[in-house]
Amino acid sequence: MKAWDVIVIGAGAAGLMCAAEAGKRGRKVLLLDHGKRIGRKILMSGGGRCNFTNYFVEPSAYLCGNPHFVKSALARYTQWDFIALVEKHGIAYHEKTLGQLFCDDSAQNIVDMLVKECEGAGVTIRLRADVLNVDRLGDGFMVATATEEVSCQSLVVASGGLSMPKIGASPFGYKLAEQFGLKVLPTRAGLVPFTLQPEDKATLEPLAGVSLPVVAESEDGTRFAESLLFTHRGVSGPSVLQISSYWQAGEQVHFELLPAGRLTQGVADSPNQELKTWLSRYLPKRLVETLLEREGITNKPLKQYVPKELAAIEQLLSAWPLKPGGTEGYRTAEVTLGGVDTNELSSKTMMASKVPNLYFIGEVVDVTGWLGGYNFQWAWSAGWCAGQVV
Repeated sequence: MKAWDVIVIGAGAAGLMCAAEAGKRGRKVLLLDHGKRIGRKILMSGGGRCNFTNYFVEPSAYLCGNPHFVKSALARYTQWDFIALVEKHGIAYHEKTLGQLFCDDSAQNIVDMLVKECEGAGVTIRLRADVLNVDRLGDGFMVATATEEVSCQSLVVASGGLSMPKIGASPFGYKLAEQFGLKVLPTRAGLVPFTLQPEDKATLEPLAGVSLPVVAESEDGTRFAESLLFTHRGVSGPSVLQISSYWQAGEQVHFELLPAGRLTQGVADSPNQELKTWLSRYLPKRLVETLLEREGITNKPLKQYVPKELAAIEQLLSAWPLKPGGTEGYRTAEVTLGGVDTNELSSKTMMASKVPNLYFIGEVVDVTGWLGGYNFQWAWSAGWCAGQVV
């Protein structure tokens, strides 16, 4: 049985980062992945250009059962550290919106960079290596794959979550955590489009393709100002993906289509204009027609509405309620909410407090960032921190 200092399971963002950092410290590192390509989620992200971090990363942009857990890792390895690594490798990048950084060329640049870092640090990478069994071996571990048994002092689980099953997502990491007595919090799809209730689908499906800027608000008061996109299955777009992580089944989401007060101003400025014509200045015409029809609002000049009617229309436009039927699930979700309970792990090293030398990093942990490079930054930060100590 070949002995290694460190075995990392999962050649995604967190696993690659951790393996490279451990290797730089002179550790003998084996990186295993059951797939046939390295960094598949990196390659798919950002429309193939990888939204690799964000200028505005901060702990408040993360959902976690313990909101303080992310602070240490994000402070010790920041977005600026990763940007410096990208620049060191000569990768051209640009800011798209809201601090989101993308490769000018291709997500392959980021994967190549991480592989070079691993190779330079002497890391051995094995693909198509299905891990069949993990057992304690003294203070370390024995890992059995389909082709060999290997041992290690430190074992790092970077196997990801359940999102995007078509690229090999599995519950492996959760099962391994439970095998060693660690608590795993319930998982669900995050950063995911909503599906609609049948009655809403009937009236809103014809709007497929219509997009507009909105402010989406969940029942807990979380708000995101980004765009909304109507689809054949429901609603999507950045505002929906963001708010989906804060939504619970059975709850409503409210969309501010127009700021409160704008209709009142419209009555003062354009009293003779019909409601539909006035609204079409600010909202897509198809949406205006659908809203008036759905709510049974008669179209007439603004000055002809009584105050009670105007107040109802204003309320509708400033907080349009929609009760999703559900989400599209892990198939299209960008991340998995829940996972290995952070109360089981050291926030500085990512080691399990109950199981010395066992580490969990990346999406398998109960840490979920906002859309826009935040989840990759968590992977880089957590991977870096574990890589300093394994």
